[in-house]
Amino acid sequence: GFLIPYVIMLVVEGMPLLYLELAVGQRMRKGSIGAWKIISPYLCGVGVASVVVSFFLSMYYNVINAWAFWYLFHSFQDPLPWATCPLNSNRTGYEEECEKTSSTQYFWYRQTLNISPSLETSGNVQWEQALCLTLAWLVVYLCILRGTASTGKLEQLSNPKTWISAATQIFFSLGLGFGSLIAFASYNDPSNNCERHAIIVSLINSTTSIFASIVTFSIYGFKATFNYESCINKVILLLMNTFDLEEGSLTADNLSEMKDYLMAAHPQEYAQLLPQLKNCSLEAELDTAVQGTGLAFIVYSEAIKNMEVSQLYSVLYFAMLLMLGIGSMLGNIAAILTPLTDSKAITSRFSKEVISGFVCFINCIIGLIFTMEAGNYWFDIFNDYAATLSLLLIVLVETIAVCYIYGLRRFEKDLHTMIGRKLNWYWKTMWAFASPLLIISLFIFYLTDYILTGTLQYQAWDSTQGQLVTRDYPSYALAVIGLLVASSTMCIPLGALLTFIRKRLKRERVSTVA
Repeated sequence: GFLIPYVIMLVVEGMPLLYLELAVGQRMRKGSIGAWKIISPYLCGVGVASVVVSFFLSMYYNVINAWAFWYLFHSFQDPLPWATCPLNSNRTGYEEECEKTSSTQYFWYRQTLNISPSLETSGNVQWEQALCLTLAWLVVYLCILRGTASTGKLEQLSNPKTWISAATQIFFSLGLGFGSLIAFASYNDPSNNCERHAIIVSLINSTTSIFASIVTFSIYGFKATFNYESCINKVILLLMNTFDLEEGSLTADNLSEMKDYLMAAHPQEYAQLLPQLKNCSLEAELDTAVQGTGLAFIVYSEAIKNMEVSQLYSVLYFAMLLMLGIGSMLGNIAAILTPLTDSKAITSRFSKEVISGFVCFINCIIGLIFTMEAGNYWFDIFNDYAATLSLLLIVLVETIAVCYIYGLRRFEKDLHTMIGRKLNWYWKTMWAFASPLLIISLFIFYLTDYILTGTLQYQAWDSTQGQLVTRDYPSYALAVIGLLVASSTMCIPLGALLTFIRKRLKRERVSTVA
Protein backbone atom coordinates (compact mmCIF):
# COMPACT_ATOMS: atom_id res chain seq x y z
CA GLY A 1 0.00 0.00 0.00
CA PHE A 2 2.89 2.37 0.66
CA LEU A 3 5.20 1.26 -2.17
CA ILE A 4 2.94 2.50 -5.01
CA PRO A 5 2.65 6.09 -3.67
CA TYR A 6 6.38 6.02 -2.90
CA VAL A 7 7.34 5.10 -6.50
CA ILE A 8 4.91 7.68 -7.93
CA MET A 9 6.38 10.36 -5.66
CA LEU A 10 9.89 9.36 -6.70
CA VAL A 11 9.11 9.67 -10.43
CA VAL A 12 6.89 12.78 -10.28
CA GLU A 13 8.48 14.68 -7.38
CA GLY A 14 11.78 13.16 -6.23
CA MET A 15 13.93 13.01 -9.36
CA PRO A 16 12.56 16.17 -11.06
CA LEU A 17 12.87 18.36 -7.96
CA LEU A 18 16.30 16.98 -7.07
CA TYR A 19 17.51 17.89 -10.57
CA LEU A 20 15.82 21.30 -10.30
CA GLU A 21 17.52 22.22 -7.01
CA LEU A 22 20.94 20.93 -8.10
CA ALA A 23 20.66 22.89 -11.35
CA VAL A 24 19.56 26.09 -9.57
CA GLY A 25 22.45 25.92 -7.11
CA GLN A 26 24.99 25.10 -9.81
CA ARG A 27 23.72 27.88 -12.10
CA MET A 28 23.28 30.66 -9.53
CA ARG A 29 26.42 29.83 -7.47
CA LYS A 30 24.69 30.93 -4.24
CA GLY A 31 23.00 29.45 -1.18
CA SER A 32 19.21 29.15 -0.97
CA ILE A 33 18.52 32.83 -0.15
CA GLY A 34 20.89 34.25 -2.77
CA ALA A 35 19.85 31.80 -5.50
CA TRP A 36 16.14 32.58 -5.35
CA LYS A 37 16.87 36.29 -4.96
CA ILE A 38 18.71 36.18 -8.32
CA ILE A 39 15.68 34.53 -9.95
CA SER A 40 13.42 37.23 -8.51
CA PRO A 41 13.90 39.67 -5.60
CA TYR A 42 10.35 38.83 -4.53
CA LEU A 43 11.41 35.22 -3.89
CA CYS A 44 13.90 36.00 -1.12
CA GLY A 45 11.39 34.55 1.36
CA VAL A 46 11.70 31.10 -0.26
CA GLY A 47 15.35 30.88 0.77
CA VAL A 48 14.56 32.23 4.23
CA ALA A 49 11.81 29.61 4.62
CA SER A 50 14.30 26.87 3.68
CA VAL A 51 16.77 28.17 6.28
CA VAL A 52 14.07 28.27 8.97
CA VAL A 53 12.99 24.69 8.19
CA SER A 54 16.64 23.53 8.22
CA PHE A 55 17.12 25.29 11.57
CA PHE A 56 14.08 23.51 13.04
CA LEU A 57 15.35 20.20 11.67
CA SER A 58 18.83 20.75 13.11
CA MET A 59 17.34 21.56 16.53
CA TYR A 60 15.86 18.09 16.95
CA TYR A 61 17.57 15.81 14.39
CA ASN A 62 20.89 15.64 16.23
CA VAL A 63 19.06 14.11 19.20
CA ILE A 64 18.91 10.92 17.07
CA ASN A 65 22.70 10.97 16.93
CA ALA A 66 22.77 11.45 20.71
CA TRP A 67 20.62 8.33 21.11
CA ALA A 68 22.91 6.47 18.68
CA PHE A 69 25.91 7.42 20.86
CA TRP A 70 24.02 6.19 23.92
CA TYR A 71 23.29 2.80 22.35
CA LEU A 72 26.83 2.58 20.93
CA PHE A 73 28.37 3.10 24.38
CA HIS A 74 26.09 0.40 25.85
CA SER A 75 26.93 -2.01 23.01
CA PHE A 76 30.22 -2.95 24.69
CA GLN A 77 28.43 -4.60 27.63
CA ASP A 78 28.03 -8.37 27.89
CA PRO A 79 25.19 -9.20 27.86
CA LEU A 80 23.61 -6.26 26.03
CA PRO A 81 21.56 -4.21 28.51
CA TRP A 82 18.40 -4.54 26.38
CA ALA A 83 18.74 -8.34 26.03
CA THR A 84 16.84 -9.12 29.25
CA CYS A 85 14.65 -7.30 31.75
CA PRO A 86 16.45 -5.91 34.83
CA LEU A 87 15.69 -7.26 38.31
CA ASN A 88 13.43 -5.26 40.63
CA SER A 89 14.72 -3.50 43.74
CA ASN A 90 14.08 -6.58 45.92
CA ARG A 91 15.85 -8.81 43.37
CA THR A 92 12.92 -11.24 43.61
CA GLY A 93 11.79 -10.84 40.04
CA TYR A 94 11.90 -8.60 36.98
CA GLU A 95 10.82 -4.96 36.81
CA GLU A 96 7.03 -4.90 36.52
CA GLU A 97 7.02 -2.38 33.63
CA CYS A 98 9.50 -4.51 31.66
CA GLU A 99 7.44 -7.67 32.19
CA LYS A 100 4.40 -5.96 30.70
CA THR A 101 6.24 -4.96 27.53
CA SER A 102 9.62 -6.24 26.26
CA SER A 103 13.25 -5.77 27.26
CA THR A 104 14.02 -3.68 24.14
CA GLN A 105 11.04 -1.39 24.63
CA TYR A 106 11.82 -1.03 28.34
CA PHE A 107 15.41 -0.04 27.58
CA TRP A 108 14.18 2.53 25.04
CA TYR A 109 11.31 4.12 26.93
CA ARG A 110 12.58 3.82 30.50
CA GLN A 111 16.39 3.59 30.51
CA THR A 112 17.08 5.75 27.46
CA LEU A 113 14.26 8.30 27.43
CA ASN A 114 13.00 7.87 31.01
CA ILE A 115 9.79 9.05 29.39
CA SER A 116 7.04 10.83 31.29
CA PRO A 117 3.40 9.63 31.11
CA SER A 118 2.28 12.70 29.15
CA LEU A 119 3.39 15.93 27.52
CA GLU A 120 2.09 17.93 30.48
CA THR A 121 4.64 16.24 32.81
CA SER A 122 7.85 17.84 31.56
CA GLY A 123 10.24 16.31 34.09
CA ASN A 124 13.95 17.11 34.31
CA VAL A 125 16.77 17.11 31.79
CA GLN A 126 18.39 13.65 31.60
CA TRP A 127 22.07 14.44 32.06
CA GLU A 128 23.27 11.30 30.25
CA GLN A 129 21.28 12.24 27.14
CA ALA A 130 22.37 15.88 27.46
CA LEU A 131 26.04 14.79 27.45
CA CYS A 132 25.45 12.57 24.40
CA LEU A 133 23.74 15.50 22.63
CA THR A 134 26.69 17.77 23.44
CA LEU A 135 29.06 15.14 22.04
CA ALA A 136 26.98 14.85 18.87
CA TRP A 137 27.11 18.62 18.30
CA LEU A 138 30.86 18.68 18.99
CA VAL A 139 31.39 16.02 16.29
CA VAL A 140 29.25 18.01 13.83
CA TYR A 141 31.19 21.20 14.54
CA LEU A 142 34.56 19.47 14.07
CA CYS A 143 33.37 18.05 10.74
CA ILE A 144 32.20 21.51 9.63
CA LEU A 145 35.65 22.94 10.36
CA ARG A 146 37.16 20.47 7.90
CA GLY A 147 34.98 21.88 5.13
CA THR A 148 32.55 20.62 2.54
CA ALA A 149 35.09 18.55 0.63
CA SER A 150 35.64 16.17 3.54
CA THR A 151 31.94 15.46 4.28
CA GLY A 152 31.50 13.19 1.24
CA LYS A 153 28.31 13.33 -0.56
CA LEU A 154 -5.32 -0.63 -1.90
CA GLU A 155 -6.90 0.71 1.09
CA GLN A 156 -3.84 2.53 1.86
CA LEU A 157 -3.94 4.22 -1.58
CA SER A 158 -7.19 6.00 -0.65
CA ASN A 159 -5.73 7.20 2.64
CA PRO A 160 -4.31 10.76 2.36
CA LYS A 161 -1.80 10.01 5.13
CA THR A 162 -0.16 7.35 2.93
CA TRP A 163 0.51 9.82 0.12
CA ILE A 164 1.65 12.54 2.54
CA SER A 165 3.98 10.04 4.24
CA ALA A 166 5.38 8.95 0.87
CA ALA A 167 6.02 12.57 -0.13
CA THR A 168 7.59 13.35 3.25
CA GLN A 169 9.87 10.30 2.96
CA ILE A 170 11.01 11.38 -0.52
CA PHE A 171 11.55 15.00 0.53
CA PHE A 172 13.47 14.08 3.68
CA SER A 173 15.61 11.33 2.20
CA LEU A 174 16.62 13.44 -0.82
CA GLY A 175 16.80 16.72 1.15
CA LEU A 176 14.31 18.57 -1.06
CA GLY A 177 13.23 22.04 0.05
CA PHE A 178 15.77 22.40 2.85
CA GLY A 179 18.23 24.43 0.79
CA SER A 180 21.08 22.00 1.44
CA LEU A 181 21.09 20.72 -2.17
CA ILE A 182 21.29 24.26 -3.52
CA ALA A 183 24.08 25.04 -1.05
CA PHE A 184 26.14 21.98 -2.01
CA ALA A 185 25.47 22.39 -5.75
CA SER A 186 26.73 25.98 -5.60
CA TYR A 187 30.23 24.53 -5.09
CA ASN A 188 29.97 22.32 -8.21
CA ASP A 189 31.89 22.96 -11.39
CA PRO A 190 29.60 24.96 -13.75
CA SER A 191 29.85 22.20 -16.38
CA ASN A 192 29.05 19.38 -13.92
CA ASN A 193 26.42 16.94 -15.24
CA CYS A 194 23.85 17.47 -12.49
CA GLU A 195 21.15 15.66 -14.52
CA ARG A 196 23.05 12.37 -14.32
CA HIS A 197 23.76 12.90 -10.62
CA ALA A 198 20.07 13.57 -9.91
CA ILE A 199 19.01 10.30 -11.55
CA ILE A 200 21.76 8.20 -9.93
CA VAL A 201 21.29 9.66 -6.44
CA SER A 202 17.48 9.29 -6.60
CA LEU A 203 17.61 5.66 -7.70
CA ILE A 204 20.33 4.62 -5.24
CA ASN A 205 18.59 6.46 -2.38
CA SER A 206 15.22 4.83 -3.09
CA THR A 207 16.72 1.38 -3.63
CA THR A 208 18.50 1.48 -0.27
CA SER A 209 15.34 2.85 1.41
CA ILE A 210 13.21 0.01 0.02
CA PHE A 211 15.84 -2.57 0.96
CA ALA A 212 16.05 -1.16 4.50
CA SER A 213 12.26 -1.22 4.81
CA ILE A 214 12.15 -4.89 3.75
CA VAL A 215 14.72 -5.77 6.42
CA THR A 216 12.98 -3.63 9.04
CA PHE A 217 9.51 -5.05 8.55
CA SER A 218 10.85 -8.60 8.29
CA ILE A 219 12.35 -8.07 11.75
CA TYR A 220 9.13 -6.55 13.02
CA GLY A 221 7.12 -9.47 11.61
CA PHE A 222 9.42 -11.87 13.46
CA LYS A 223 9.03 -9.82 16.66
CA ALA A 224 5.23 -9.75 16.35
CA THR A 225 5.09 -13.52 15.75
CA PHE A 226 7.41 -14.19 18.71
CA ASN A 227 5.29 -11.98 21.02
CA TYR A 228 2.09 -13.65 19.80
CA GLU A 229 3.45 -17.16 20.43
CA SER A 230 4.76 -16.13 23.87
CA CYS A 231 1.33 -14.75 24.73
CA ILE A 232 -0.35 -18.00 23.63
CA ASN A 233 2.08 -20.09 25.69
CA LYS A 234 1.45 -17.97 28.81
CA VAL A 235 -2.33 -18.37 28.42
CA ILE A 236 -1.98 -22.14 27.94
CA LEU A 237 0.26 -22.46 31.02
CA LEU A 238 -2.15 -20.38 33.13
CA LEU A 239 -5.19 -22.46 32.09
CA MET A 240 -3.40 -25.79 32.62
CA ASN A 241 -2.22 -24.83 36.10
CA THR A 242 -5.58 -23.38 37.16
CA PHE A 243 -7.80 -26.24 35.91
CA ASP A 244 -5.20 -29.02 36.39
CA LEU A 245 -5.35 -30.16 32.77
CA GLU A 246 -3.29 -33.01 31.36
CA GLU A 247 -0.02 -32.25 29.58
CA GLY A 248 -0.64 -31.79 25.85
CA SER A 249 -4.42 -31.54 26.16
CA LEU A 250 -4.34 -27.80 25.51
CA THR A 251 -2.57 -26.49 22.39
CA ALA A 252 -2.55 -23.34 20.28
CA ASP A 253 -4.82 -25.08 17.75
CA ASN A 254 -7.62 -25.94 20.19
CA LEU A 255 -7.20 -22.99 22.57
CA SER A 256 -10.36 -21.19 21.45
CA GLU A 257 -12.55 -24.31 21.81
CA MET A 258 -11.03 -25.16 25.19
CA LYS A 259 -11.71 -21.63 26.43
CA ASP A 260 -15.39 -22.01 25.53
CA TYR A 261 -15.53 -25.46 27.21
CA LEU A 262 -13.85 -24.26 30.42
CA MET A 263 -16.10 -21.19 30.59
CA ALA A 264 -19.17 -23.44 30.34
CA ALA A 265 -17.88 -26.18 32.67
CA HIS A 266 -16.34 -23.92 35.35
CA PRO A 267 -18.05 -20.50 35.05
CA GLN A 268 -17.04 -19.14 38.47
CA GLU A 269 -13.39 -20.15 38.29
CA TYR A 270 -13.13 -18.92 34.71
CA ALA A 271 -14.71 -15.58 35.61
CA GLN A 272 -12.11 -15.06 38.35
CA LEU A 273 -9.30 -15.96 35.96
CA LEU A 274 -10.59 -13.81 33.09
CA PRO A 275 -8.76 -10.56 34.04
CA GLN A 276 -5.43 -12.43 33.82
CA LEU A 277 -6.16 -13.95 30.40
CA LYS A 278 -4.65 -11.88 27.62
CA ASN A 279 -6.40 -11.65 24.27
CA CYS A 280 -3.55 -12.83 22.02
CA SER A 281 -3.77 -11.57 18.44
CA LEU A 282 -1.12 -11.56 15.73
CA GLU A 283 -2.99 -8.77 13.92
CA ALA A 284 -2.93 -6.64 17.08
CA GLU A 285 0.82 -7.22 17.46
CA LEU A 286 1.39 -6.11 13.85
CA ASP A 287 -0.94 -3.10 14.25
CA THR A 288 1.06 -1.82 17.23
CA ALA A 289 4.05 -1.25 14.91
CA VAL A 290 6.79 0.98 16.21
CA GLN A 291 6.91 4.26 14.31
CA GLY A 292 9.50 6.94 13.69
CA THR A 293 12.76 6.76 15.60
CA GLY A 294 11.62 3.65 17.45
CA LEU A 295 12.15 1.64 14.25
CA ALA A 296 15.88 2.28 14.34
CA PHE A 297 16.32 1.60 18.04
CA ILE A 298 13.65 -0.85 19.25
CA VAL A 299 13.21 -3.10 16.23
CA TYR A 300 16.87 -3.41 15.26
CA SER A 301 18.05 -3.87 18.85
CA GLU A 302 15.46 -6.67 19.10
CA ALA A 303 17.10 -8.42 16.16
CA ILE A 304 20.66 -7.74 17.33
CA LYS A 305 20.14 -9.28 20.78
CA ASN A 306 19.25 -12.62 19.15
CA MET A 307 22.41 -12.74 17.02
CA GLU A 308 25.66 -14.53 17.73
CA VAL A 309 28.38 -12.08 18.85
CA SER A 310 25.60 -9.55 19.43
CA GLN A 311 28.00 -6.92 20.81
CA LEU A 312 29.92 -6.81 17.52
CA TYR A 313 26.79 -6.38 15.41
CA SER A 314 25.46 -3.78 17.83
CA VAL A 315 28.64 -1.70 17.58
CA LEU A 316 28.65 -1.98 13.78
CA TYR A 317 24.97 -1.05 13.45
CA PHE A 318 24.98 1.97 15.74
CA ALA A 319 28.31 3.18 14.31
CA MET A 320 26.70 3.01 10.86
CA LEU A 321 23.64 4.87 12.17
CA LEU A 322 25.94 7.57 13.54
CA MET A 323 27.72 7.96 10.19
CA LEU A 324 24.39 8.40 8.41
CA GLY A 325 23.09 10.78 11.05
CA ILE A 326 26.21 12.96 11.12
CA GLY A 327 26.18 13.11 7.30
CA SER A 328 22.56 14.28 7.32
CA MET A 329 23.33 16.86 9.98
CA LEU A 330 26.17 18.31 7.90
CA GLY A 331 23.74 18.83 5.03
CA ASN A 332 21.24 20.54 7.35
CA ILE A 333 23.89 22.83 8.82
CA ALA A 334 25.25 23.65 5.34
CA ALA A 335 21.77 24.84 4.38
CA ILE A 336 21.95 27.32 7.29
CA LEU A 337 25.60 28.36 7.04
CA THR A 338 25.86 28.92 3.27
CA PRO A 339 23.30 31.77 3.16
CA LEU A 340 24.95 33.29 6.26
CA THR A 341 28.45 33.12 4.79
CA ASP A 342 27.11 34.52 1.49
CA SER A 343 26.28 37.71 3.39
CA LYS A 344 29.21 40.12 3.33
CA ALA A 345 27.73 42.00 6.29
CA ILE A 346 28.19 38.91 8.46
CA THR A 347 31.48 37.53 7.08
CA SER A 348 33.14 40.93 7.36
CA ARG A 349 32.62 40.84 11.13
CA PHE A 350 32.88 37.14 11.99
CA SER A 351 34.94 34.22 10.68
CA LYS A 352 33.30 31.06 9.37
CA GLU A 353 34.48 29.16 12.45
CA VAL A 354 32.74 31.64 14.75
CA ILE A 355 29.52 31.59 12.71
CA SER A 356 29.51 27.78 12.62
CA GLY A 357 30.23 27.55 16.35
CA PHE A 358 27.42 29.98 17.19
CA VAL A 359 24.86 28.08 15.09
CA CYS A 360 25.90 24.73 16.65
CA PHE A 361 25.87 26.18 20.18
CA ILE A 362 22.37 27.68 19.81
CA ASN A 363 21.02 24.43 18.38
CA CYS A 364 22.62 22.41 21.17
CA ILE A 365 21.14 24.62 23.90
CA ILE A 366 17.64 24.51 22.39
CA GLY A 367 18.03 20.78 21.79
CA LEU A 368 18.24 20.17 25.56
CA ILE A 369 14.43 20.40 25.51
CA PHE A 370 14.41 17.02 23.77
CA THR A 371 16.48 15.42 26.54
CA MET A 372 13.81 16.08 29.17
CA GLU A 373 11.44 13.34 30.32
CA ALA A 374 8.77 14.74 27.99
CA GLY A 375 11.39 15.47 25.34
CA ASN A 376 10.37 12.62 23.06
CA TYR A 377 6.86 14.10 22.76
CA TRP A 378 8.35 17.45 21.71
CA PHE A 379 10.61 15.55 19.32
CA ASP A 380 7.53 14.03 17.68
CA ILE A 381 5.89 17.46 17.39
CA PHE A 382 8.91 18.89 15.56
CA ASN A 383 9.31 15.75 13.48
CA ASP A 384 5.63 15.74 12.40
CA TYR A 385 4.89 19.43 11.94
CA ALA A 386 8.08 21.53 11.61
CA ALA A 387 8.75 20.59 8.00
CA THR A 388 5.93 18.62 6.32
CA LEU A 389 3.57 21.40 5.20
CA SER A 390 6.43 23.90 4.86
CA LEU A 391 8.38 21.66 2.48
CA LEU A 392 5.32 21.18 0.27
CA LEU A 393 4.88 24.95 -0.02
CA ILE A 394 8.59 25.60 -0.60
CA VAL A 395 8.99 23.08 -3.43
CA LEU A 396 5.71 24.25 -5.00
CA VAL A 397 6.95 27.84 -5.11
CA GLU A 398 10.34 26.65 -6.41
CA THR A 399 8.82 24.85 -9.40
CA ILE A 400 6.49 27.76 -10.21
CA ALA A 401 9.37 30.24 -9.86
CA VAL A 402 11.66 28.37 -12.25
CA CYS A 403 9.00 27.54 -14.85
CA TYR A 404 6.84 30.66 -14.85
CA ILE A 405 8.88 33.51 -13.31
CA TYR A 406 12.45 32.78 -14.43
CA GLY A 407 11.04 31.01 -17.49
CA LEU A 408 11.34 27.37 -18.49
CA ARG A 409 12.88 28.22 -21.89
CA ARG A 410 15.47 30.46 -20.27
CA PHE A 411 16.28 27.78 -17.70
CA GLU A 412 16.50 25.21 -20.51
CA LYS A 413 19.14 27.36 -22.24
CA ASP A 414 21.09 27.61 -18.97
CA LEU A 415 21.07 23.83 -18.62
CA HIS A 416 22.16 23.37 -22.24
CA THR A 417 25.09 25.70 -21.55
CA MET A 418 26.03 23.80 -18.36
CA ILE A 419 25.70 20.16 -19.40
CA GLY A 420 25.74 20.48 -23.19
CA ARG A 421 22.45 18.66 -23.73
CA LYS A 422 18.87 19.75 -24.40
CA LEU A 423 16.23 19.24 -21.75
CA ASN A 424 14.00 16.25 -22.62
CA TRP A 425 10.21 16.12 -22.40
CA TYR A 426 10.16 14.26 -19.06
CA TRP A 427 11.82 17.05 -17.07
CA LYS A 428 9.78 19.80 -18.75
CA THR A 429 6.48 17.96 -18.21
CA MET A 430 7.24 17.20 -14.56
CA TRP A 431 8.43 20.73 -13.73
CA ALA A 432 5.71 22.62 -15.59
CA PHE A 433 2.64 20.49 -14.87
CA ALA A 434 2.85 17.14 -13.03
CA SER A 435 4.94 18.13 -9.98
CA PRO A 436 3.02 21.35 -9.12
CA LEU A 437 -0.37 19.65 -9.60
CA LEU A 438 0.60 16.72 -7.37
CA ILE A 439 1.91 19.06 -4.67
CA ILE A 440 -1.36 21.05 -4.75
CA SER A 441 -3.26 17.75 -4.44
CA LEU A 442 -1.12 16.85 -1.41
CA PHE A 443 -1.98 20.24 0.11
CA ILE A 444 -5.67 19.42 -0.27
CA PHE A 445 -5.10 15.92 1.17
CA TYR A 446 -3.19 17.39 4.10
CA LEU A 447 -5.87 19.96 4.95
CA THR A 448 -8.69 17.45 4.44
CA ASP A 449 -6.99 14.97 6.74
CA TYR A 450 -6.49 17.70 9.36
CA ILE A 451 -10.17 18.72 9.20
CA LEU A 452 -11.44 15.12 9.36
CA THR A 453 -9.07 14.17 12.17
CA GLY A 454 -10.27 17.00 14.42
CA THR A 455 -8.19 17.32 17.58
CA LEU A 456 -4.55 16.44 17.03
CA GLN A 457 -3.34 13.51 19.09
CA TYR A 458 -0.07 11.88 20.09
CA GLN A 459 1.17 8.54 21.40
CA ALA A 460 2.15 8.57 25.10
CA TRP A 461 3.88 5.78 27.03
CA ASP A 462 1.76 4.22 29.79
CA SER A 463 4.15 2.43 32.16
CA THR A 464 1.29 0.70 34.01
CA GLN A 465 0.18 -1.06 30.80
CA GLY A 466 3.60 -1.25 29.14
CA GLN A 467 2.28 0.18 25.88
CA LEU A 468 1.54 3.38 23.98
CA VAL A 469 -1.82 5.10 24.49
CA THR A 470 -3.43 7.90 22.50
CA ARG A 471 -3.83 11.33 24.12
CA ASP A 472 -5.02 14.74 22.91
CA TYR A 473 -2.45 17.50 22.54
CA PRO A 474 -2.84 20.24 25.16
CA SER A 475 -3.69 23.75 23.96
CA TYR A 476 -0.14 25.09 24.34
CA ALA A 477 1.22 22.22 22.22
CA LEU A 478 -1.30 23.08 19.49
CA ALA A 479 -0.07 26.69 19.68
CA VAL A 480 3.53 25.53 19.22
CA ILE A 481 2.48 23.42 16.22
CA GLY A 482 0.78 26.44 14.68
CA LEU A 483 3.90 28.59 15.25
CA LEU A 484 6.18 25.93 13.72
CA VAL A 485 4.10 25.82 10.55
CA ALA A 486 3.50 29.57 10.32
CA SER A 487 7.08 30.69 11.08
CA SER A 488 8.41 29.01 7.93
CA THR A 489 5.47 29.24 5.52
CA MET A 490 4.82 32.93 6.23
CA CYS A 491 8.40 33.80 5.23
CA ILE A 492 7.46 33.48 1.55
CA PRO A 493 4.60 36.04 1.44
CA LEU A 494 6.31 38.30 3.98
CA GLY A 495 9.52 38.32 1.92
CA ALA A 496 7.57 39.31 -1.20
CA LEU A 497 5.67 42.00 0.73
CA LEU A 498 8.84 43.52 2.23
CA THR A 499 10.52 43.56 -1.19
CA PHE A 500 7.46 45.31 -2.67
CA ILE A 501 7.43 47.93 0.12
CA ARG A 502 11.19 48.49 -0.22
CA LYS A 503 10.91 49.00 -3.98
CA ARG A 504 7.92 51.29 -3.55
CA LEU A 505 9.73 53.46 -0.99
CA LYS A 506 12.81 53.59 -3.22
CA ARG A 507 10.69 54.66 -6.19
CA GLU A 508 9.05 57.39 -4.12
CA ARG A 509 12.43 58.71 -2.95
CA VAL A 510 13.69 58.82 -6.54
CA SER A 511 10.58 60.66 -7.73
CA THR A 512 10.89 63.14 -4.80
CA VAL A 513 14.53 63.91 -5.68
CA ALA A 514 13.62 64.31 -9.35
